[in-house]
Amino acid sequence: MLKHTGVRRTHIHNVRLAALLSLTAGFVNAGGFLGFSVLTTNVTGHAALFAEKVSLKDWRTTWVIALWMLLFLGGAFISSLIIDIIGKNQRYSYLIPILLEMGILVTVAAIGRDYSDSLIHRQTFAGSLLFAMGMQNALVSMISRSVVRTTHLTGTFTDLGIELAQLITIQEENKTALKSRIMLKTVIILFFVTGALLGAYAFRIIDFSSFYVPAFFLVFALLYDVFRVNVKRYYRKIGKSIKKIALEE
Repeated sequence: MLKHTGVRRTHIHNVRLAALLSLTAGFVNAGGFLGFSVLTTNVTGHAALFAEKVSLKDWRTTWVIALWMLLFLGGAFISSLIIDIIGKNQRYSYLIPILLEMGILVTVAAIGRDYSDSLIHRQTFAGSLLFAMGMQNALVSMISRSVVRTTHLTGTFTDLGIELAQLITIQEENKTALKSRIMLKTVIILFFVTGALLGAYAFRIIDFSSFYVPAFFLVFALLYDVFRVNVKRYYRKIGKSIKKIALEE
């Protein structure tokens, strides 16, 4: 799901990646909004809010919003830099960005409640989640070669609308690849919305501890690749042993 890059990467790898990390992003977006009254997975709305605060000459809030947008950018920059330094084609080059994102989510889950009464602390936590989502978006984009985006839906809905229209107009022999792209966009949308619903319900029930849930999703993503590789090696060894016994007989 995460470790396959370049020519080794297939459509099913992208679908799995889109499902799990869109679920994570939707969960964080809902939890961040309920916990800090800030949308934490994209910067589109913050750009409009920034313009409003500038027009009102609310300079303090203006600087905070500008910092949020820069933190999302910084997360994308750091994640991309780490992957570039380690090497896009090196196994587990995604490990450090995922661990950093997990660390942020666990920190918010552990101490978010204690500092949620302070405006400065809420703004800081919101900024940290924007940074984490920037890292995730860049990570997913680089791994999937810009095929998958998991932290916002505007472009996804646009692309899906275009591709649905193309499904009607293009020739039948060209529809296979198009249907795969439509399936991928649909998965992203459905799992993001599902994650948002789960995040909203979880936050209502267990408050800031709900952020442990998306952290668990990331743990699952890491373990999935590790155990999948080990299981494959185990079955290969069994297969070789059976062949060796058969030859000896």
